[in-house]
Amino acid sequence: MSEFSTRLHLRRKELGLSQEELAQRMGYRSKSSITKLEKGINDLPQSKVEELAAALETTPAYLLGLDTPCPPPGFEPLPAMTQVPLIGSIACGTPITAEQNIERYIGVPAAWRADFALTCHGDSMSPTICDGDIVCIRCQPEVEQGEIAAVRIGGEATLKHFHRQGDAVMLLADNAAVCPPMIFTGLQLEELHIEGRAVGLCRGL
Repeated sequence: MSEFSTRLHLRRKELGLSQEELAQRMGYRSKSSITKLEKGINDLPQSKVEELAAALETTPAYLLGLDTPCPPPGFEPLPAMTQVPLIGSIACGTPITAEQNIERYIGVPAAWRADFALTCHGDSMSPTICDGDIVCIRCQPEVEQGEIAAVRIGGEATLKHFHRQGDAVMLLADNAAVCPPMIFTGLQLEELHIEGRAVGLCRGL
């Protein structure tokens, strides 16, 4: 159906009018004219648009779909947003998104499909992630080699590139001068919990 047909049908329904009642308002002998307009079979002469708009208690611009402003050239609409919890300090033994860990909620693009966010402290991931940046995380128990993962070690969460080599896990920083490789083997792996992978970065919040 055309925009006109769709809006005609929706507006009639909003008013609780039957096709017969709208036909009477328009002076038509039967509802068939309204049926054909709503199905897009017939076009309405321009001279009749104002009359139909009045019968539907609306405007010709609405019926013709001209009431939606056109964005200027080069304009990009804002993405759909969602709210995720920003995690502050982490309490040992509690899920990372437990209420006592949540500092506040922030708006992030919904397309990221993030589950929570962490504030980065320090320069170990600089220049990719800088001190004070907020990193959005999607919860998942495994990450691909080399992806930036949110890894919990005891009661601390760290953001590092994740690598698995045989029975060992290595967490690598972008700035090795600040943080050398962290290697976990054997029983040390029990301290390690992958919370998810980084899916977006916010600055200046």
